[in-house]
Amino acid sequence: MCMKMQPKGTILRFLTGNLLGSLLFFVSPATAQDTGFVVDKIIAKVDNYIVLKSELELAYQAYLSEGNPASDDAKCELFNRLILNKLMVAKAEIDSVLVTDVEVDGNTEQRMAMILQNSGNSPEQLERAYGKSLEQIKLELREQIREQLIAREMTSRITKDIKVTPAEIKKFYTKIPQDSLPFYSSDVEVAQIVRVAKVSADQEDEARKKLADLRERILNGESFIELAMKNSEDPSAQYNGGELGYVGRGAMVPQFEAQAFKMKIGEISQPFKSPFGFHILQLIDRRGNEYNSRHILISAVPSAEDIKQAEKFLDSLRTKIITENLKFEQVAQEISDDEITKGMGGFFTDGDGSTKISMRDIDPVVYLNIDTMKVGNISKPLQYRTDDGKDAVRILFFKKKLAPHVANLKDDWNRIQSAALAEKKDIALEKWFAKARQDVFINIDPLYNYCKILE
Repeated sequence: MCMKMQPKGTILRFLTGNLLGSLLFFVSPATAQDTGFVVDKIIAKVDNYIVLKSELELAYQAYLSEGNPASDDAKCELFNRLILNKLMVAKAEIDSVLVTDVEVDGNTEQRMAMILQNSGNSPEQLERAYGKSLEQIKLELREQIREQLIAREMTSRITKDIKVTPAEIKKFYTKIPQDSLPFYSSDVEVAQIVRVAKVSADQEDEARKKLADLRERILNGESFIELAMKNSEDPSAQYNGGELGYVGRGAMVPQFEAQAFKMKIGEISQPFKSPFGFHILQLIDRRGNEYNSRHILISAVPSAEDIKQAEKFLDSLRTKIITENLKFEQVAQEISDDEITKGMGGFFTDGDGSTKISMRDIDPVVYLNIDTMKVGNISKPLQYRTDDGKDAVRILFFKKKLAPHVANLKDDWNRIQSAALAEKKDIALEKWFAKARQDVFINIDPLYNYCKILE
């Protein structure tokens, strides 16, 4: 008997944690309440790892919350994915595949901050919604993240040397029945040049002064933790009071780490600057090359005049590109402040790395702007906020618009290449799973025999 495999094209998404990760780690309080807090029990064992009924129900409720129809097949698919994840982790233990505590803790802090931010609730409301303390939520989340990171590492090791040749891509395309080829709506190629608003000295002085005042209040007896929860712009401070946990060298940006290693335990630093803004830091403990600290973060915000200066810069640059017939892509590589797009000549890319993006998938704000532009034009400077929350200005270059079309090698090479590579990796993973299944013990609650997971 061997384990039932995922349909081709879906197993890789599971193993990299994209779909299942979103179901487990971003379950809303409303979804948690919708499960009715079912009486928990073990519904599957994979060596020393277990799948709980609550895990499956939360994943299923999240699936339904996205507008998907109720389906026993969908629930079985989710159950299958949970078991496969445990199998991956169990085999990693046998093969001594590990991830560091620093990596797990860092991801946990980020996920907790995102949960709090996305839920729009206070820590107290979140605790009531889940029926657990923040510490319990965090501990459960940490174990999930550890397993997910191990599964990703195992997947990476199994598939790292797999590549596809142009001949394999063409062969993959030709074996798809013509009536099964996907139909793509209008695709566009859009590039940007970004100028992040530079914070003036006056704004930086204001941030330093606020932190200096907070430091003075702490020295006069007020609680660092309470002031961090009320004032810090680090979202995680809402539940951890600014405490970051033990980290090793290289885990934090150099400015933060240098400050921590030159302080005495209990000492509170003067305000200092990092790429994230300004901080005051208290060293809680140090053990060898690891340390625990808490901080308060205040970001210096650009003034209206600072943003106006960024607009003037890009307006002049736009004029120069047009009048001197400069290549937008080259200028973007040299000048743009957006590290993600500048390496691609300023172009937005999809998940396959293609610069051709479906109009349905492009950022809504970008869509609204290019919808009023002619192909080949460059927009006037547009204010926006970057993904990491910085005030910025950009100009957009609407290079190309493709008509709706059936997938073909000429227009969709990157997409087809990605699909061919995914299939090849899936085949390798299926072979690995069939072999790994023999090395671990798997037992499934008979109530779920209808899923036929072990057939």
